[in-house]
Amino acid sequence: MSIITQQDSDSLKEFIQIHNSFIIIGHKEPDGDCIASCLGLAAILDHFKKPYQLLSAGPFKRQEIKKYESKFTDKPEFMDTQERNNTGLFIADCSEISRLGDIDFDFKGLDIFVVDHHKTSGLPENAKGCINGEAPAAAFLVQLFYESLIGPLPNELAQIIFFGICTDTGFFRFLTSTPEAQEVFNAAARLTGYGADPRKTYNEINNGKPWNTRKLLGLLLSRAERHLSGRLIITYETQEDTHKLGSEGRDSDALYQLLLSTKDVEAAVFLRQDTPTTCTGGFRSLDKVDVSIVASKFGGGGHKNASGMSCEGRIETLIPSIIKEFARIM
Repeated sequence: MSIITQQDSDSLKEFIQIHNSFIIIGHKEPDGDCIASCLGLAAILDHFKKPYQLLSAGPFKRQEIKKYESKFTDKPEFMDTQERNNTGLFIADCSEISRLGDIDFDFKGLDIFVVDHHKTSGLPENAKGCINGEAPAAAFLVQLFYESLIGPLPNELAQIIFFGICTDTGFFRFLTSTPEAQEVFNAAARLTGYGADPRKTYNEINNGKPWNTRKLLGLLLSRAERHLSGRLIITYETQEDTHKLGSEGRDSDALYQLLLSTKDVEAAVFLRQDTPTTCTGGFRSLDKVDVSIVASKFGGGGHKNASGMSCEGRIETLIPSIIKEFARIM
């Protein structure tokens, strides 16, 4: 079965045709896949000569996406009732309005089209869209939509979409031997044919990190502790750490890669105390452990091997609870 069906393409085209203007937005704290997906949807609207607003609550902490920040705003243009009735809302790389972040705009009542690849997501009430948990990146879905509706991607867009796919696939190292993975590699081959440069993309994602992120990475590694007979590693970042070293972002991908490369480790957790009463967390695993099960227990979700959460609580009380939930599935 194709990742994108003709019915999916027809539904997207109809959504575009019946609205006069659009809002495009992804989740707060965007990553490369979120940004690439939004820009890909914008390119589709450009082809159909439809106006749009590109919104993001930010922050653009990741070094590799900072160059795209100027394309987005967190201050939507005012709309009267008639304009709202003729505006479509595209949500990329998530499906929940609650994950869009702090935007001074009431999204309720707008017609919604979702493009997402998180298996724990579902379409909002009365929304249309494509949520495919077998797709490793939302940017991959956007590429397939563009090719289906328009044709080959122009060079600049091909580079952006390739960047988004590489972000969420860990430069393809998260893929396994499946028909869906074969389709991703075929799509990546087409993107390089359109002009995407793998070496340039790898350097954009992995090089040029601020010095403080190296210092923070060392601190988080020194703080990591093993649990459940060494199969689970947990580390954390305090508000003081963020203030001293985390203002320029963090290299979470390198952190997870180092933790998961440890002998006998099957899953890794990174917690950050955002406020005195709230935390965010990232969950990663190797082949067998489904971290989305644990993330969902704390109001989060995502993929089998990569999920996240944001919830009330403090690190010292969350860690025992998280260990308990992992003990149920490991």
